[in-house]
Amino acid sequence: MERGRGGGGGGRNLGGSGLHRNIYSQSQQQYHYPASSQGSCMEIQELASKRVDIQKKRFYLDVKQSSRGRFLKIAEVWIGRGRQDNIRKSKLTLSLSVAAELKDCLGDFIEHYAHLGLKGGHSHRHEHSNDKEQHPRRRPQHPPPSPSASVGSEEPPHSVLKTEYIERDNRKYYMDLKENQRGRFLRIRQTMSRGPGMMGYFGHSLGQEQTIVLPAQGMIEFRDALVQLIEEYGEGDIEDRRGGGDEPPELPEGTSFRVDNKRFYFDVGSNRYGIFLKVSEVRPPYRNTITVPYKAWTRFGENFIKYEEEMRRIYNSHKEKRMDARGDSGEEQEGLE
Repeated sequence: MERGRGGGGGGRNLGGSGLHRNIYSQSQQQYHYPASSQGSCMEIQELASKRVDIQKKRFYLDVKQSSRGRFLKIAEVWIGRGRQDNIRKSKLTLSLSVAAELKDCLGDFIEHYAHLGLKGGHSHRHEHSNDKEQHPRRRPQHPPPSPSASVGSEEPPHSVLKTEYIERDNRKYYMDLKENQRGRFLRIRQTMSRGPGMMGYFGHSLGQEQTIVLPAQGMIEFRDALVQLIEEYGEGDIEDRRGGGDEPPELPEGTSFRVDNKRFYFDVGSNRYGIFLKVSEVRPPYRNTITVPYKAWTRFGENFIKYEEEMRRIYNSHKEKRMDARGDSGEEQEGLE
């Protein structure tokens, strides 16, 4: 991290006694990153920080703020077994709205991990059946395989027990619950598609990939720390801020309905680009989603009504033809008698 971290005891803790919130308003810790080649700077201020210790890893969750809003930086510090081992560090940077989705995903992974039971053959027999229960508002997928080694993990060959991912604009966050000879762990990996020389939302250039590896038995403590930061600092997220200081508009509540073995969700949201409608088709374990901007709603509605009326006319026409055919067949049968 950018500042020295205070020492801590072994085992698990959340920044000392309980989930104590550390606000650095007095010290005014600020960071400056070059925002462009012209030499302008973007100021980064740290608002709060929490620490979670799991086995030989420490995870620092820092809420920071730039001129564009607030975001979360997660740093993983891994300490080797021997004194001569190097301390390794990896990080993950994400908006608070994505952090909220990550929190929900963690709940699913925690539940799945609890159902797996003890490591062994029994868990493998049930891993596929348990994986069918997915959160209705996220899309379980089969993302490209993760690299064979991630930062700070040095993991041997593994098996994947559960996977999900979150997609937001040009960023994807892959979550894989895996198992190897050392145990079970959750890998969270972020990939980005950005043009050369472009700046990230978080005040500095971001690499193409960021990864942290969380031991599975620490997922609950990690989620609890994440929940408190989101509750305290969720407002002001960079993806929810609107230009000109305007208050975000009041949005209608989402709705859903079931048709056969599918469920359709309609959720209205807003971001820096405006208001949109997210339509999701869910058939566990699959999910397909489209996002319709507000300015296209009228045309979408008109086309839906148009095709519904046309299909109703076609169905009625076919129904009349079948009824006529049955009537003709009945008359022929009576003539034969």
